[in-house]
Amino acid sequence: MNALELQEGHLSDTQVQQYWEQGYLFPISVFGTQKAAQMRAELEWIESEWSAADLPRSVKTYKRVNAHAVMPFAYDLAQRAELLDVVEGILGPNILIYGVEFFIKEPKTPHYVSMHQDLTYWGLGDTQKMVTAWLALSPATVESGCMEFVRASHKLAIRPHKDTFAEDNLLSRGQEVQANVPSSQRTAIELAPGQISLHHGMTIHGSGPNLSDDRRIGVVIRYMSTDVQPQNNAPDYAVLARGEYDFSAFRPIPKPSALFAPEALKAYDEIRQAQASVKLANTKVSKDPFHE
Repeated sequence: MNALELQEGHLSDTQVQQYWEQGYLFPISVFGTQKAAQMRAELEWIESEWSAADLPRSVKTYKRVNAHAVMPFAYDLAQRAELLDVVEGILGPNILIYGVEFFIKEPKTPHYVSMHQDLTYWGLGDTQKMVTAWLALSPATVESGCMEFVRASHKLAIRPHKDTFAEDNLLSRGQEVQANVPSSQRTAIELAPGQISLHHGMTIHGSGPNLSDDRRIGVVIRYMSTDVQPQNNAPDYAVLARGEYDFSAFRPIPKPSALFAPEALKAYDEIRQAQASVKLANTKVSKDPFHE
């Protein structure tokens, strides 16, 4: 599928309308293949250099949940103008970063993501003012387990979900939407390195296992408007990426001074504890709350 043509780095009115009609938009080229390769190399250098480090948690955990709180690379990536210019077409000029995750499926592995809606467990309600940008750092294909979206499913209310706790399910609770989603209703979101997709927080989506010979590496960045409010005044955290915000509803996450700096590791645990109390409510599972 040919990449969408941006207007000086921004979405056109037609593309914005398409997003709101479908609940997703792809493929959008924001970085070239060379830049994507550089980003992948930096990520894999971090993995190599820090995998055996004496850290409170594994590097895998830090990568997949709120990586921006402990990795300057992730913090800066989410604030790249190439991304924010696109996201502004959906959210407007005042943009917060809610989360950054490196979502990786190793080659020839059975792990999958069941069909679900992101906003089910986040404690943010069914807001229309959150969008996920999914950036490919390696080819995201049907073979490698790319995401699949259900067209216009964002127009539904949050549907009931069931916790499966399935061993190979990468979701924190193995949560699965209680709706029949035949393959004929799913669109494969294939992306080349450097391309992104956008999807609404209510869009039903999932992904299959990586049957390819390469890692499937995605950077998942959650953006939201400064208008979003946590439910029940639960403590939550964000980064101001563009525009103005008084941090009346979210607490700020400072940029880490270095990779896994002590003060960043401490802040990470505070954020994780606060968010896990919402995302893992009414379950005894202790798995980290992440999904793509």
